[in-house]
Amino acid sequence: MLVAVIFFALLLIGTPIGFAIGMAGLAGMVGMGGSHFLAMGPSRMFNSLDIFPFLAMPFFILAGEIMNHIGITQRLMRFAHILVGHFRGGLAHANMVASVMFAGLTGAATADAAAFGKTLVPEMVRQGYRRDYACAVTAAGSIIGPTIPPSGIMVVYGSLMGVSIGGLFAAGILPGLVICLVCMAVIALGAARNGLPKAEKRATVREVLKSFLHSIAALAMPFIILGGILGGIVTPTEAASVAVAYALLLGVFVYRNIDFAALCRMLLRTAIISGVIFVIIAFASLLGWWMSFNRVPQAIAEAVLAISDNRYVVILLMIALLLVVGMVMDITAILIILTPVLVPIATQIGLEPIHAGIIFILALNISLMTPPVGACLFVLSSVTGEKLERIAIKLWPFLFAEVAILIVFAFWEDVALFVPRWLGFA
Repeated sequence: MLVAVIFFALLLIGTPIGFAIGMAGLAGMVGMGGSHFLAMGPSRMFNSLDIFPFLAMPFFILAGEIMNHIGITQRLMRFAHILVGHFRGGLAHANMVASVMFAGLTGAATADAAAFGKTLVPEMVRQGYRRDYACAVTAAGSIIGPTIPPSGIMVVYGSLMGVSIGGLFAAGILPGLVICLVCMAVIALGAARNGLPKAEKRATVREVLKSFLHSIAALAMPFIILGGILGGIVTPTEAASVAVAYALLLGVFVYRNIDFAALCRMLLRTAIISGVIFVIIAFASLLGWWMSFNRVPQAIAEAVLAISDNRYVVILLMIALLLVVGMVMDITAILIILTPVLVPIATQIGLEPIHAGIIFILALNISLMTPPVGACLFVLSSVTGEKLERIAIKLWPFLFAEVAILIVFAFWEDVALFVPRWLGFA
């Protein structure tokens, strides 16, 4: 009880999530036996980070930084607009299609939100879209980033739980594409009500081909990463390194718009972003250890199964827990703290490890766009100047649609595991 009080008290006074978790974990260790357990803390933190696949995260982050710097984002957005810009609300549709393309470069929702918030949202406003609606479309599309591989959160989950990262990557492809299509349907259904601009002239085959050729270098990145991993040629960590090398080659020799000073700035941003993630992981390991020592996961599993042992009821309870907790906590911290709690429950109701992983990841990704602390909402609010609550109001149709997608993939195992099974991961 004391651990929970300390944790939430620190959050309420604005303590960064990583340090709030760390202080709560230290308090729990003191209660377990004082100095003896405290002395074990540093080794626990080190061991929680001493996992080889974790190296993939800073490499993927750096690859995304380089691709953003050399102008790949703008090329992808132009290509997406050429493809679907002729529909009513064409830029909104292009936002979704570009999110799919951009997902293969960074695997981070906040990176997608920041990039499109700075570039595509202002363009949408200039063409007659309401700014709050443009931000809502961008937020809804941003979670495609960590769903379609590469995905940092999949690397964390797979590394912690011993689940095939390649299998998780494969499982994320179909739901990511479905999110894009369903959100485009939501845009189309609300186009007249939201006063979206009318259709533009359809691009000619020549224009499509020209835009494709300008974007082909960027579009090749996901195929290099996924092809290498799913084909068994490279590990996720090696694929991330290859992605950085490929991005550098493009920036230095093809586009020639990257220099040493710019590279240093990108390395610094990568170090900061990676540092924040790893601090959360290290401190969360202390709290997770305390929970395991006190059999908290087992107690919660017994309490949940006491409510119902029906597979679908339990899945709904897990989804509800993840969505609610995701409203107030960082998703990396949630993954590390709650995964040991929920995985035993998932195992008892017969969920495949990859299926359970994709359920957790989809639910946590959706929480990135839910108030009050959805990271994508804060990013978009800060880069566009739009009020967070106005974005959240326009976001509800997309949020309901994405929760429905989550439930379909959670209940329909054959669909969720179709791609991993086809590729031999499940």
